[in-house]
Amino acid sequence: MPLQLKAPAATPARGVDPAVRDTVAAIIDDVRARGDDAVRELSARFDAWTPDTFRLDADQVEQIVATVPAQTIADIRTVQANVRRFAEHQRASLRDFEVETAPGVLLGQRNIPVAAAGAYVPGGRYPLVASAHMTIVTAKTAGVARVAACTPPIRGQVPAATVAAMHLAGADEIYLLGGVQAVAALALGTASIPAVDILSGPGNAYVAEAKRQLFGEVGIDLLAGPTEILVIADEHADPFVVAVDLLSQAEHGPDSPAVLITTSAELGREVLAHVARILPGMPTRDYAGPAWRDHGQVIVVADLDEAYRLADEFASEHVQVLTRQPRKALERMRNYGALFLGEGTCVSYGDKVIGTNHTLPTRRGARFTGGLWVGRYLKTVTYQEVVDPAASVDLGRLCGRASRVELFEGHARSGDVRAAKYAGDPLPWAAADGGEARSAQVTAEAAR
Repeated sequence: MPLQLKAPAATPARGVDPAVRDTVAAIIDDVRARGDDAVRELSARFDAWTPDTFRLDADQVEQIVATVPAQTIADIRTVQANVRRFAEHQRASLRDFEVETAPGVLLGQRNIPVAAAGAYVPGGRYPLVASAHMTIVTAKTAGVARVAACTPPIRGQVPAATVAAMHLAGADEIYLLGGVQAVAALALGTASIPAVDILSGPGNAYVAEAKRQLFGEVGIDLLAGPTEILVIADEHADPFVVAVDLLSQAEHGPDSPAVLITTSAELGREVLAHVARILPGMPTRDYAGPAWRDHGQVIVVADLDEAYRLADEFASEHVQVLTRQPRKALERMRNYGALFLGEGTCVSYGDKVIGTNHTLPTRRGARFTGGLWVGRYLKTVTYQEVVDPAASVDLGRLCGRASRVELFEGHARSGDVRAAKYAGDPLPWAAADGGEARSAQVTAEAAR
């Protein structure tokens, strides 16, 4: 049995808070009914923000970008180049094709970008500049023609670096608008904000719930909850590095789980001691402290095989592997949003700069989905063409038999008429005077 050196003080939340659900539903209904008027009132209520228009024009964007330090602009360009490069490799891995599966039977696949995407870039506790890279750059690399991006004002101020990131990423429209009202406006459309086909980007519990309720009317990337980190460490890991990396993710919010699974009880105790020393001095301790107290865990297991099995049960958003042979995790694990292998990397690289996407599944969603990527903005569609009459005859007869097993007579008849047209098969279900049957047979004879 694993040894738990630190257990969580709180039980993880399950399901949606009814108060959040009801609040979100009311806001969506209001935006649906009143459009821009509702959006303006909600923005005034929640953000004290009521400009003449929420959309920034080209001159406003240029003026805002000009206020951002040159080094910040250079860094944004570098990070976006990293994200774009990786996204381009993802796009290249998806190919259109056409194959002849039988003589005269052509089947094909195409990957078509959605027409319009909405990118939500949060700005509550922190101006999450990196989310602009992950949503907008990825959508544009996929080939999305129109990307509308929303971010809230922060305490009544324009988040200049975020606007710069949106602009440099290639956003076609930038709106200073946040919260459920922004998500609802993008999904439903208003007089001033045309609707999009898919919503992407992280957000607080209200934004996540809005995406859940709107899914079906609009596509979404995924439902993301509080940020998670799970570290797998053996006796070769540096306990100070482990402690720092755990706390790096705990600062996302007071409900962010940070879990260590280790094969060394000694390392586990040293990590706890380091956390106790580091945490009081963190500027973000108001978030990291409750997260570690309520959702932090340190678990000691017998060996790395057990560590990998347990980590797969957690199915964490981020899994950092600090072991002597970190690449073993690629062979042994299957449930994670993203893997970070070895001491030379860390989850923060993935969050901010390295180029892989940081919008990832949480709350065990990694059991059935990966994170945001180019493919999420593409519709993989198929087409079919039968150019050989003999092939259509074979398929028609097969379709007739298969459809009647399922009692779908109409489907069967679509197959029958082709077998009749191209091979003269009888149509016993046709009209009593045989007109349709004779017509099909005459056509078949003419074709021959």
